[in-house]
Amino acid sequence: MATTSMTKAETAAAGLDLPPGSRVGIIAGGGSLPVEVAAGSAERGYPPFVILMEGEVDRMAELSRYEHESLALEGIGSLIPLLRRHRITHLVLAGEIKRRPRLLALRPSLSLLAVIPLVVMALARGDDGLLKVVARGLEARGIKVVGAHEIVPDLVAAEGVLTKATPRKSDWRDIEAALAAAKAIGALDIGQAAIAVGGRAIALEGIEGTAGLLDRAKLLRGHGRIAGKTRGVLVKCAKPGQELRADLPSIGPQTIEAVHAAGLAGIAVEAGRSLVLEGPETIARANALGLFVIGLPAATEPHHG
Repeated sequence: MATTSMTKAETAAAGLDLPPGSRVGIIAGGGSLPVEVAAGSAERGYPPFVILMEGEVDRMAELSRYEHESLALEGIGSLIPLLRRHRITHLVLAGEIKRRPRLLALRPSLSLLAVIPLVVMALARGDDGLLKVVARGLEARGIKVVGAHEIVPDLVAAEGVLTKATPRKSDWRDIEAALAAAKAIGALDIGQAAIAVGGRAIALEGIEGTAGLLDRAKLLRGHGRIAGKTRGVLVKCAKPGQELRADLPSIGPQTIEAVHAAGLAGIAVEAGRSLVLEGPETIARANALGLFVIGLPAATEPHHG
């Protein structure tokens, strides 16, 4: 994997205030991110306490080897007492939380009452960053919320080409078109990703996520809506003003497989503001399939020369 600059993330990690006696807690959702954060925290000498979100975790065997407790979304009101009981000083939100708690099922508690207005607003807006809203309530109670990228900086996408394959001139037109589209839907808080083929955006990420977006692109190609020989690119980038501690754009081995199945040529992500999960496997799979993965300079338009 390329070893070009990851300085932003490394600086953030180096600057983390983790004095002796700190306790890292992880609110674990789905996917591989909680596993990588737990392993990274343990390697740094801070064995984590893992809060397994019921019905969300799909890597249970790897997470349950650490000290852990399960928590239902409807029981989120007991989160603060749980964190205090285990003397958690730093909390990481890691992994997907797909389900939304039913407001009527929320079990009231004094600590929840202070957070409920925020939760209600988040649900009313359809905000997929529910836990980042709860995070603000936690910080008011002295529990520091940190990003996964601050605990495990080597997950952050480096700048430059990360694979053997590199973008062609036509791919750069697609990267520019998809990046502009992804930034536009990000500003509307709709999604983080877009696909461009033939120099124009053809599909935008909605509530179904990147996997659903790539499934749609595959169908479009299958139905002949996209010319069979045309390449294309997936671009993922952070939303403007994104809460980087909660929901950084990420790619992993499944993304590579889905991009290949959709007939696309590669993926571009924002360097320093995106995660490459299961990095060695992800890059090896891209190399095996002849796809490119590139880290674009953050918050700037890509340039080619």
